[in-house]
Amino acid sequence: MTSSPVIGVLALQGDVREHALALAEADAVARPVRRPEELAEIDALVIPGGESTTMSKLALIFGLMDPLRARVAAGMPVYGSCAGMIMLADKILDGRDDQQSVGGIDMTVRRNAFGRQNESFEQDVDFRGLDGGPVHGIFIRAPWVESVGEGVEVLADLGDQRIVAVRQRNLLATSFHPELSGDSRVHRYFVDMVRDAG
Repeated sequence: MTSSPVIGVLALQGDVREHALALAEADAVARPVRRPEELAEIDALVIPGGESTTMSKLALIFGLMDPLRARVAAGMPVYGSCAGMIMLADKILDGRDDQQSVGGIDMTVRRNAFGRQNESFEQDVDFRGLDGGPVHGIFIRAPWVESVGEGVEVLADLGDQRIVAVRQRNLLATSFHPELSGDSRVHRYFVDMVRDAG
């Protein structure tokens, strides 16, 4: 793989531009992905924050859900933040009955676990494997991870059993929004995952 991997940002809804800027800062080439054929042109994918039920519906409408599942099953690295974490969960609590996910991470995620929009908050988070001290976590109607399977590594929690960052093989998920913090370390961590997978 080249030193600058091509990483798509699922551009159906959410903070696409912010992720693209953070990826560029982490020495990756960012590309929007809206159509199934664009999946073939990328080394990895970011699923941004947004509204998970809307994202699920749009992925189905645009014909992306099955191709995404196939690429994840084939080992493509994917990073999901907030709604992206929900999209990577094998099981969703408090989702809509018709809500689907891409899956891939053996975890159960509770949607909107921290409360409504006006209960959004910011908190520093110790993120295992990152140098430079805590990451500033921005939690906006955020999920948390209720439970994980054996193969899932917990990278961050809030010190009270509420898991907010996980990794399983080539898949990474955070319930917070590092793309909004001006700190590109989580994106650099993901870009390094992509290089290692290549």
